Amino acid sequence: MTKSYDVAIVGGGIVGLAHAWSAVKAGQTVALFERHARATGASIRNFGFITVTGQQRGDFHALAMRTRNIWLEVAEQAGIAIEQRGLYISARYAESEDVLRAFLYTEMGEDCRLLRPADAPFLAKGQRAVLHSPYDIRVESRTAIPKLSGWLAERADLFYGVSVTGVDSGRLETSMGDIRAERIIVCPGDDLSGLFADRIKAHNVSRCQLQMLRLTDPGFRLPGAVMSDLSLIRYLGYADLPEAEALKTRLQTEHAEHLANGVHLIVVQSADGSLVVGDSHHYHDAPEPFTSEAVDQLILDEYRAVLGAPPPVIERWSGAYATSPDQLFLIDRPVPDVRLVVVTCGAGASTAFGIAERTFQSF
Repeated sequence: MTKSYDVAIVGGGIVGLAHAWSAVKAGQTVALFERHARATGASIRNFGFITVTGQQRGDFHALAMRTRNIWLEVAEQAGIAIEQRGLYISARYAESEDVLRAFLYTEMGEDCRLLRPADAPFLAKGQRAVLHSPYDIRVESRTAIPKLSGWLAERADLFYGVSVTGVDSGRLETSMGDIRAERIIVCPGDDLSGLFADRIKAHNVSRCQLQMLRLTDPGFRLPGAVMSDLSLIRYLGYADLPEAEALKTRLQTEHAEHLANGVHLIVVQSADGSLVVGDSHHYHDAPEPFTSEAVDQLILDEYRAVLGAPPPVIERWSGAYATSPDQLFLIDRPVPDVRLVVVTCGAGASTAFGIAERTFQSF
């Protein structure tokens, strides 16, 4: 007899897990299918940084704030440590300081503060100002995702190493046989050629490849995550402000190579003191399996300007996520009881729980 569930989810990354969490919390019976033995994609390869500050103004910023608040509940129940709280954005240029001041006058800047460099002694000399936000939090993604999966496994059926080869109304074809479900949610991450590939293509979705580093303990503790000037023209909450135009012009002149490789700086710290540092952005339908030492050095150059001499690199890796110039995420409806959900901007950890709520509201 074919087993039946209230909700079936395809994909075991953070977007799929967030939908499973929402369904379990609503008292639904849930099955989740992940083709790999464990999550191996962007959900564990990125920073584990739940970024609220700087997300696009309006609805997307609200989604990030909602997701951050749910993360706090998830972390407490699943035994996931919040490694860091808060964000510091350093500004070396007058144009950067203008952007930060303008940001403070928006509703997004509520409870944020502009600090003097002396108030952030962990930063290198040469900073003009520092924005502090209390909202952003960070988990260690390599352990947080397995812990969340473990919590869900006690309350739902999670099938790892099981492929889903077909989805239709009320039914999934899997490598372990057919499964019935009243509602089906497909969360493919950056798998653009599998289920509903034609619909994904119609949304102009491709892939972004990034490079990441882990550095040894620098001998000090960061009070929060750190970003810099380059982030102010990448994150739309800042970049869409009129004051950002002058900064874009300056950075295109003085940091052309960084911008050509999509480099900006995020630094977060793990419980053992090591630093996760990144990242770069290159756009391809099929990302290369190789990483570039020159790109790593561009990332470390920005680290040096913001935090001083970098400690030794102990780990390097690459990741990929789905991206689109047309939307930041999509909730598509292939058939009435099926939803296709893709975060298309690299902010899965920052928005997945809020998006999951929207998905269930859409049925």
